[in-house]
Amino acid sequence: MADLRCNFAGIHSPNPFWLASAPPTDKAYNVNRAFEAGWGGVVWKTLGLDPPVVNVSSRYGAVKLNGQRIAGLNNIELITDRPLATNLAEIRQIKRDWPDRAMIVSLMVPCEEDAWRTILHQVEDTGADAVELNFGCPHGMSERGMGSAVGQVPDYIEMVARWVKQHSRLPCIVKLTPNITDIRHPARAAFRGGADAVSLINTINSIVSVDLDLMAPTPTVDGKGTHGGYCGPAVKPIALNMVAEIARDPATRGKPISGIGGIGTWRDAAEFLALGAGSVQVCTAAMHYGFRIVEDMTAGLSNWMDSKGYATLGDVVGRAVPNVTDWQFLNLDYDIKARIDQDLCIKCGLCHIACEDTAHQAILSQKDGQRHFEVVDSECVGCNLCMHVCPVDGCITMQRVDDGSRYRNWTTHPNNPQR
Repeated sequence: MADLRCNFAGIHSPNPFWLASAPPTDKAYNVNRAFEAGWGGVVWKTLGLDPPVVNVSSRYGAVKLNGQRIAGLNNIELITDRPLATNLAEIRQIKRDWPDRAMIVSLMVPCEEDAWRTILHQVEDTGADAVELNFGCPHGMSERGMGSAVGQVPDYIEMVARWVKQHSRLPCIVKLTPNITDIRHPARAAFRGGADAVSLINTINSIVSVDLDLMAPTPTVDGKGTHGGYCGPAVKPIALNMVAEIARDPATRGKPISGIGGIGTWRDAAEFLALGAGSVQVCTAAMHYGFRIVEDMTAGLSNWMDSKGYATLGDVVGRAVPNVTDWQFLNLDYDIKARIDQDLCIKCGLCHIACEDTAHQAILSQKDGQRHFEVVDSECVGCNLCMHVCPVDGCITMQRVDDGSRYRNWTTHPNNPQR
């Protein structure tokens, strides 16, 4: 069996699957159930200084797609609304009861050194393994000068990270906001400030829908709505790209990254690990399906690693990063064409319609007067749109037709005016 034990920035857990800071980690009852199900760690829902915040109802909006109830989830919930002393007591008890699990505590207080010093000393006293600085929340708290209002300013990130390292012995993870143009700048700032790791992505600023009867964004609160944080399967591609950008940036290459964003299966987790994440955090999938999904995640990841000959997580982490490059370095002489398996084709015509209307008119719809779909190589540019719209797995594949002897990228191509 593959060894799933995780050592992330000095934080140890039996597997890399952690619950992200969110409603599932808001109290001891939930966290106990999560650990009983097999989660390797939790990031306790974000703590602030008393008095506690006041949350609203309702709090969630969802994007539904092709029968999937939650393709994306929007929330307007703030940090914990429970007293700080209650949270700290429960964290202390949970860590005592589950010493082998990772206990990371998420924190958000004003950008004042005394505020950070105060809460850090209280968290240290619980026996927690690390702190995560919530610089990502895009709603509510950002309007109070916290959350993404900090995460969008690299100088603030560096300043607070430096305070945290000065006033605490705990490993410090900085949670980054995706609501920024270039994720590399806040990541660099976090490490300049002495952070031990970064985690990303936090939620994306969003309005998921409008109630056309109330004429207000959803979720609605007494007839009005606001922007919230978007998460779930829909944000995974954005998260993967941002993780990869940090992993391949020379200024942050090799630094610990905890991957977050749309992770719901072992395959999702493996993709984040391959792009440089050393641990993964899950929220929406647990809220949708419950804590026992971790059983499939750990079993699936272990089985896949065994099948590939990967003995430890270290054999997987970052393995795909060398193959992430800029467009200008892609091989312009690489040539593929679509191939349709006539035995699998159900003659639905979706490939023809997509190619005829929106691509390159490279798929015939008839042969000898009969309904038949076939690729015209001279017109096919290998875009692979037809493969994606085809409803039958494996019916349309892409086949390489060049001999592999040539390699030219845009930096060397004769059509490049800057060559």
